[in-house]
Amino acid sequence: MQLRPYQTGRFTDTLNKLYDEFRKAFYQCQLHSRFYQAGEIILQQGQPVKHLYLVSVGRVSMHISAMNGRCFQLGEVECDHHIFGEMELFSQTGCQWNVVAEEQLEVDVICLKSVAELITHRPEFTLFFASALANDYQDSLDIYTYRLLHSITYNIAYDLWHRYQERVTLGSFGKAEQEAERFGTSSRVYRRAVKELIDKGLITKTSGEIKIADIEALKSFIFEFE
Repeated sequence: MQLRPYQTGRFTDTLNKLYDEFRKAFYQCQLHSRFYQAGEIILQQGQPVKHLYLVSVGRVSMHISAMNGRCFQLGEVECDHHIFGEMELFSQTGCQWNVVAEEQLEVDVICLKSVAELITHRPEFTLFFASALANDYQDSLDIYTYRLLHSITYNIAYDLWHRYQERVTLGSFGKAEQEAERFGTSSRVYRRAVKELIDKGLITKTSGEIKIADIEALKSFIFEFE
């Protein structure tokens, strides 16, 4: 979630009025800051969450691994005061996702216990968390649903179309292996799906970069299955 309230939703006006006060109170819970190098894990799947982490600027990625070795990449986030560990603040469970620095980052380490005490004494501040988590949940559920109910070929086309419209908050990866994991599949299956879209004349691939070749044809291909 972002520290600043999303500008959509039922409580946006209320949150905007409370924001300066919330931000000041939240930063009073800060313990210190630390640097992470590219590839370093900020939060690890399964570990107890003892702190919240706020990334003001920089790229992080999130992925989850299964016992069979398969990995699902949610994607990259270009952070703008993003908070990580907020879900586990409320659920008091082990960390669900691996959160990884994709470049050198300065991260603010926030005392989880202090935040819990803050929202207990200022329950109106829970609106920031509830509204952001609801928004993030719906975005994530859209991703999971499309991955589950549609083919890999369709999902790649759908993802490209949404990126063309700038409707996404999660970035893609430059490596085929990570892109395959973002679509919940293997590199072999991912490459085969990309080739199918190329053969249909919908996309092109040059120097590893995928681009839309015919946006109208791509839209027709997507909505044929809606």
